[in-house]
Amino acid sequence: MDDLFYVTAAVLAVAAVVGFIATRLKQPLIVAFIAVGIIVGPSVLGWVSEEASLELLAEIGIAVLLFLVGLKLDIHLVRTTGKVAVITGLGQVIFTSVVGFGIAYALGMSLVTSLYVAVALTFSSTIIIVKLLSDKRELDELHGRIAIGFLIVQDIVVVVVMIALTAFGGERDGDLSTEVGLVLGKGAAFLLTIGVLTKWVLPRLLALVAQSRELLVVSAVAWAVSVAAVSDWLGFSTEVGAFLAGFALASTPFRESLASSLTGLRDFLLLFFFIELGSNLDFAEVGSQIPAAILLSAFVLIGNPIIVMVIMGVMGYPKRVSFLSGLAVAQISEFSLILVALGLQLGQIENETVGLVTLVGLITIGLSTYLILYSQQIFDRISPLLSVFEKRTPTVPDEAHQPEPADVIMFGFGRFGTHLARQLAHEGQSVLVVDWDPHAATVIDIEGVRVLYGDAEDPEFPSSLPLATATWVVSAVPRYDTNMVLIDAVRHWGFTGKIAVTAHTDADAARIGRADVDLVMQPFLEAADDTVEQLLSS
Repeated sequence: MDDLFYVTAAVLAVAAVVGFIATRLKQPLIVAFIAVGIIVGPSVLGWVSEEASLELLAEIGIAVLLFLVGLKLDIHLVRTTGKVAVITGLGQVIFTSVVGFGIAYALGMSLVTSLYVAVALTFSSTIIIVKLLSDKRELDELHGRIAIGFLIVQDIVVVVVMIALTAFGGERDGDLSTEVGLVLGKGAAFLLTIGVLTKWVLPRLLALVAQSRELLVVSAVAWAVSVAAVSDWLGFSTEVGAFLAGFALASTPFRESLASSLTGLRDFLLLFFFIELGSNLDFAEVGSQIPAAILLSAFVLIGNPIIVMVIMGVMGYPKRVSFLSGLAVAQISEFSLILVALGLQLGQIENETVGLVTLVGLITIGLSTYLILYSQQIFDRISPLLSVFEKRTPTVPDEAHQPEPADVIMFGFGRFGTHLARQLAHEGQSVLVVDWDPHAATVIDIEGVRVLYGDAEDPEFPSSLPLATATWVVSAVPRYDTNMVLIDAVRHWGFTGKIAVTAHTDADAARIGRADVDLVMQPFLEAADDTVEQLLSS
């Protein structure tokens, strides 16, 4: 099959079939598309050769991905999750790099190869984690916000690493100090130019073209491609330029519209990148690397979550939050694969190294998907073993240990809980909120609302609450298992007032309704009912 058009059509057909099977089996599509590359590559069907490798589409896909990463880079989220995102993100990167380098070097790899492998092991997939947490409705929970926060920190680090590699990775003609100065000068001028255009030119230009959605998208892509081309001309890379182009548009009001318009294009083009990776796998070489891949995968699956749990435990977070957050780094990222592909392009590593990292990606992405999907069940099984990662005395204000009487005791301070507490306080009710974020009490300031550190799943904890004076115990935590533990615990400790709990599904609402509760709240259903009533009444 020499004709590129026919090859592309056949590859897309295979990708659609394999992707459908993977979706039905609840497997990540990244793994499926790499498998497609193996199937259509030289090792199996032999449809894709070096001459017809679809490399251009793969490179465009990477550029679009980095453009969208820059476009959706939410610095505000890093700030709102506080220092835990920065400390955990950087701490995990440093730990994984150092230990990963030691493991790779002990396996007989060269210094440069060991460095590439170590850095590739540090980055986790923001795309996969956001998708999984979104499907589980955990993005707004504490562990979800923290995980996304330190994954954004990782995204920033990987861009810095790519800038360094593309700037200093090639052959050097002069002395290092001169070249460093030249690179810094070009980089500063490049950033300054983008900054000026972002502040004074782009907002006005986008406002002019925004009257047509199609023209807005075309203009944004033209901007991204132009910046990427200039970046490549300056000696950086198209990927770095694409990231900066996206970041320049992140503060505009068109950010979400552009992101939604380009997401489908990104997914389509990245398909070719993952297929190309799979097609480059040589089974004769990969077979000998299986022991190393298993060892490195075990390190990523176990070591990365452990360092996150250690850091968060020292900072005062409970073991449940630390464990659920830590699972977010139990796989390597698409950026890891892009990084080693860049190293191969620069001639610094061999194709065997790309194959090894790709194999680690297949293992860790596949297994970590199951770890995250069944995270709560896994935590329930191993919870006693995780106590070592939790401070005996949590990081909370001293006065929280002796709570004053309250009319309403509420568990959970997410978006729904925050609005609920604010409305209750507005109606003159004194509210005591229990949340497992140890820093919530120091950052939340709502008159009439006090915040206490605690875990709704700790059956002993309600004994320390002013249950005798409360008329309501309210759970804003939409998790069935947690609510059942909480209901039993507060009744066990003598609470005779009313209980209200939250459910996201009709099935959970029906099951909870059979327990000893007075009110089951379904925020989405009730919001829809209120909206319909308002629409019809007006």
